[in-house]
Amino acid sequence: MSRDARWKALLELLVERGRLDVEEAAADLRVSAATIRRDFDQLAEQQMLVRTRGGAVVHGVSYELPLRYKTARHASEKQRIAKAVAALVSPGDAVGLTGGTTTTEVARALAVRGDLSSGPPALTVVTNALNIANELAVRPQFKIVVTGGVARPQSYELVGPLADEVLGRLTLDVAVLGVVAFDVTHGAAAHDEAEAAVNRLLCERAERVVVAADSSKLGRRAFARICAADAVDTLVTDTAASPDAVRRFEEAGVRVVAV
Repeated sequence: MSRDARWKALLELLVERGRLDVEEAAADLRVSAATIRRDFDQLAEQQMLVRTRGGAVVHGVSYELPLRYKTARHASEKQRIAKAVAALVSPGDAVGLTGGTTTTEVARALAVRGDLSSGPPALTVVTNALNIANELAVRPQFKIVVTGGVARPQSYELVGPLADEVLGRLTLDVAVLGVVAFDVTHGAAAHDEAEAAVNRLLCERAERVVVAADSSKLGRRAFARICAADAVDTLVTDTAASPDAVRRFEEAGVRVVAV
């Protein structure tokens, strides 16, 4: 296992458990305790965790794993979801994309659609995610609009009044939301309130709202609400979503596509 892959795995374990000791982490990753101690020390230097005697704890009370350290969790599910979301977009649409691993896959799925290989433009993509804009900017058939704002290093998303100003002047056909939680009662949510505010405005400017979320995100709630469940037209998720969760969303008026 490479150092980069090991660090990603360590940070995800730390986010899940809140605390790790050296021996536990070494057993989970099948490496030596000395390697884990060295990894913990180097990650602590980058302020990615707090070193403790014999282990490490998460850095801060509320912790969000930065996008660059997220491994391909539920990767196959996210790719299937992305393909299904991309199929909901029509040529010529103005599409809003929030940041996140799943919406990044949606951007990639749109980029390889054969019927979007040319156009004047084939799509207009509005995003506050720097990584998505960077990936799609090389596609001359797509018109890319970046909101502006202050970049969040955790998600590469632009937030703040500059982003609000741009979005307030636009109208979208569809907004695709990447979320950390989606619940019938509590709605769609993010970890960060500034990020949620921009995503909320993206929804308000769109005719249709699509939530792209694997089944691990369903029935959960997070700190900052983006929108209520009844503001979402379609949820695209994977087939591991429980029948009860699907039924509750459908009763709330959300169309559910499970792939």
